[in-house]
Amino acid sequence: MNTDFIKATAAAVIMASSTAVVAEPATFKVDDEHFSMSFEIMHIGYAPVMGMFREVAGEFVYDEETGELSSGQLVFKANSVFTNHDKRDDHLRNKDFLNTGQHKDITFSVSGFERTGDNTGIVTGNLTLLGQTNPVNVKVTLNKAADYPIGHKDYTLGISASAVIQRSDWGMTYGLDQELVGDEVTLRFGFEAIKDSGWF
Repeated sequence: MNTDFIKATAAAVIMASSTAVVAEPATFKVDDEHFSMSFEIMHIGYAPVMGMFREVAGEFVYDEETGELSSGQLVFKANSVFTNHDKRDDHLRNKDFLNTGQHKDITFSVSGFERTGDNTGIVTGNLTLLGQTNPVNVKVTLNKAADYPIGHKDYTLGISASAVIQRSDWGMTYGLDQELVGDEVTLRFGFEAIKDSGWF
């Protein structure tokens, strides 16, 4: 029996097996030109006020094969809040709400991820707002993963996400006692994230 052949074959099998299970996490950077984040909150029980944050940066590390989301962070500039009403936006920036003079950033940091379907999952993370940090669960849907057809043409993920929070959990209580502004805030996200090629 050719022992050298057996050893070589065994080594090849081991290497092939190892390659099959090696995770290949990649860094994806949020494309700020294709990012939308909206919030919705009830006003005196009449109708919801809708707004958005217009400045965001972020990235995350994700392995498409294993579905592992190992880290990630989104940072919103609090001062970029916009509701299409200047006086209201100024009020949102003051101490009653976002207090942007003291807290310039709103940060969401990923702590875990659980798949719920072929293209859906729950991202767990910590939201830091007004200097306080609380856990938040975000429902996520992966819409598309492919090379971009125009422009940069890099591999890109298209994502939709949503979450519901109680703003009082972060100490934002203006208008609650008088029932002027609701406590529940619905958050919705839609964005594209570009795979970092590693080239500089």
